[in-house]
Amino acid sequence: MVEAMEIPKGFKKTEVGIIPDDWLLASYDEVFDFLTTATYSRAQLTESDTIKYVHYGDIHTKCLHFLDCDKIYLPSIKNELLKNYPLLKDGDLIVVDASEDYEGVGKSVEVKNLKNRKAISGLHTFLLRDKQEAIANGFKGYLQPNSLVKKQMDALATGMKVYGVSKTNLKLIKIPLPPTKAEQTAIAEALNDADALIAELEKLIAKKKAIKQGAMQELLKPKAGWEVKKLGEIANIRRGASPRPIKDPKWFSDRGRGWIRISDVTSSSVYLNATTQYLSEDGARNSVAVDKGDLIMSICATIGVPIIINIPACIHDGFVLFTNYEKVIDTFFLYFVLQAQTEILTGKGQPGTQKNLNTTIVGNIEIAYPNIEKQQDIGLILRDIDIELSGLEKKLDKYKMLKQGMMQNLLTGRIRLI
Repeated sequence: MVEAMEIPKGFKKTEVGIIPDDWLLASYDEVFDFLTTATYSRAQLTESDTIKYVHYGDIHTKCLHFLDCDKIYLPSIKNELLKNYPLLKDGDLIVVDASEDYEGVGKSVEVKNLKNRKAISGLHTFLLRDKQEAIANGFKGYLQPNSLVKKQMDALATGMKVYGVSKTNLKLIKIPLPPTKAEQTAIAEALNDADALIAELEKLIAKKKAIKQGAMQELLKPKAGWEVKKLGEIANIRRGASPRPIKDPKWFSDRGRGWIRISDVTSSSVYLNATTQYLSEDGARNSVAVDKGDLIMSICATIGVPIIINIPACIHDGFVLFTNYEKVIDTFFLYFVLQAQTEILTGKGQPGTQKNLNTTIVGNIEIAYPNIEKQQDIGLILRDIDIELSGLEKKLDKYKMLKQGMMQNLLTGRIRLI
């Protein structure tokens, strides 16, 4: 027999979950008026007319919780297309009714900083306006990320390739609300501070990436006295091997050599430090082993991403392993030369179920390089930049996780700020 969930003191059980005793539970239909939206397509939009137009695609790609009209560029429509559509106001909530994945189902943004601008809500959106001004401005943008709300939206989402929540269903979804605007504002300010911190860190990372790109262009640009050879002339290139049949349990183990797949590839880190699967002795014998310090590159799906291995492992046949180049080319120098050519290599991918390269294409990559000492100096400079970037990206991941925790706790009343 399943025991009933214990309800903490000061909380109550509702149809959507456990919330504080003094919090309200109201449907979207009870809180908001649903206003008319336009249905103009991208082809009907302009760049320089005075009436701004909110297309659902811009909400998916440009906004997180808010449509900040001071920061986000919006296309426009000709004045004669305005008709009787209601103009947006600060505090309005725009909800998209279509998404390509469950993460974007019911995504909503709160309008702010309209000032003297005129704008309407458009294709595949619902425009919601607070009936009684019961919800503080700044809090509405955080309604949909509330886990108790999002769970309802996902349950009501319909579609095959495109998912959506109908207006009829959206009106029924219940929203847990702190009882006072003061508490709503306190929650919104705390989450907004977290968003601002994340945004500043993202700007810093973008700046560091631009610095790295500039440094790579300058340091790796061939200069007088540099040699130019094809990669196949200075390195052995061996393709990885996948045990067959790949799903057979006998090839896998709880420990031993890691099994590196294309899904383990990221483009932001020098080192591959971990994998989620391991090969048995038989599996390793039928694959290609790599060790700490080895350089590999992806040649399938995520094409042209170089990685320096930091664990004993074996590689999927979507990778190539470079060996016997160390007397001519420094590993970190080669890593950055390959990274600089990722876009070019992607363009050389052969068509198929997934784009891919072969060892011949990789072997024909031309490498320009100075003497080994100069290569080491260049590799060290770029490696230092990468280490700093990696640290910032880990910090960003941590901040995003902390913000997720804040939303879980603040938007469900587990932690109270007032």
